[in-house]
Amino acid sequence: MSDTSPQEPPNIVLFVMDTLRAAETVPADPELTPNLAAMAESGAEYTNAFATAPWTLPSHVSMFTGTYPSKHGAHADHTQFDGSLPTIVDAFGDAGYDTVGITNNVWITEEFGLTHGFDAFRDDSERTDAWSGAGSLGHRATNTVRRSRLGGPTFERLRRVVTGASDDGAAATVDWVAEWLDGRDAERPFFLFANCIEPHLEYRPPPAYAREFLPDGWSYDRALALRQDPREYDVGEFDYTDAEWEVVRALYRAEIAYLDAQLGRLRTVLEAAEEWEDTVFVAVSDHGENIGEHGFLGHQYSLYDTVLHVPLVVHGGPFSADGVREDRLVQTADLAPTLLDVAGIDAPDLRESSQALSVHPTVGTEPRSQVIAEYVRPQPSVEVLEAKFDHVPAQLYEYQRGLRAVRTDGYKYVRASDGTEWLYDLRGDPGERHDISAATPRRTAELAAALDEWLGSFDEAEADGSVDVSDATEDRLADLGYL
Repeated sequence: MSDTSPQEPPNIVLFVMDTLRAAETVPADPELTPNLAAMAESGAEYTNAFATAPWTLPSHVSMFTGTYPSKHGAHADHTQFDGSLPTIVDAFGDAGYDTVGITNNVWITEEFGLTHGFDAFRDDSERTDAWSGAGSLGHRATNTVRRSRLGGPTFERLRRVVTGASDDGAAATVDWVAEWLDGRDAERPFFLFANCIEPHLEYRPPPAYAREFLPDGWSYDRALALRQDPREYDVGEFDYTDAEWEVVRALYRAEIAYLDAQLGRLRTVLEAAEEWEDTVFVAVSDHGENIGEHGFLGHQYSLYDTVLHVPLVVHGGPFSADGVREDRLVQTADLAPTLLDVAGIDAPDLRESSQALSVHPTVGTEPRSQVIAEYVRPQPSVEVLEAKFDHVPAQLYEYQRGLRAVRTDGYKYVRASDGTEWLYDLRGDPGERHDISAATPRRTAELAAALDEWLGSFDEAEADGSVDVSDATEDRLADLGYL
């Protein structure tokens, strides 16, 4: 590793904007995302960043470990990270950092193994007062997190329906970070992880933001009355007209604008605490979204760029510059070694297990020739859909297969667990609408071989089934369209 150690270890903020796809946000748009754009103007923006998986749990574990889902083992065949691999949270804690996390997404909680190593962790996934932490701010992280349940849906779900609430936790997250900064030990650098889920289905932005984007003739109440359950859409219980698709996309953009405002608030909080200048701030998404593209609503059953291509902006420390825009291929898993290099942390165990490449400006890592993505098993499975709905269309049975993809600058090769394969010419067909695998057998074979070579380069983790979760967690996952 190059000598990248700063004189004083910087603070690190890893801010995950859940379900934020590149189509609206790359490059950062000063009109839609002015705060993200301002950060990019004085930092580094990676315009070809790709997630390792199209959904939350495996993608986050990849960011924490620098490994792919098949290696870290947290995916739909085993919905828990078992801690068998070292994480950046462990590494920062061992290096003397104060490690703190806060989540608005139920997948990033103690039940799924994502809170290990944090000195304090707040579970805001149901917007209750129940969370784990330290001191006057909460309970020790080893304690059971309390959750509310009332009948079938979660209490939080009912609260939102009754009150018309439209914030899924971003504002409370920023408020809590401000409180935590005010009471923390200022002698130690900190590693702060935060997940905000606003752009995730269902799209229910605050009224002021929604009205800015809604088409003429659509009131806020009328727009939010549209059905948005992705699994109901999958089985054909509803469809949208062209005008309604426009409304749904407007609600999604309004969610993005609102989350960007909270990103700006978080920066203001760090500035007020006199920590901003000493902080390396990462703004990234864990995966994207289909909003009608390829016949999907949500981010399951595919590995199209719509669900893999994500925004990535890094600001501060070695990334402070006059708006560097990098177009090389980057994986979100690359954040693990990159942040270690930023802080000058060796963490040999993590570096040895990592499959990622640092993008630290002075390390000199060779650019990637390809990125990889995995959808190990469908989530939810067809069995879950059959139990939930009276009718499951034949098309959904075709989607009950794992997927892996290898993507270069020019092509994407996708192979399903049933042997089906696709090849897309990304320069001529960026929307991935035309499979050219049969017409281009040599290129198909080359990328198939590249995928096989990658698969043979490591031992896959054993998958031994999903973990038991509380009723409230199961309900919240159903609310989000995972069950």
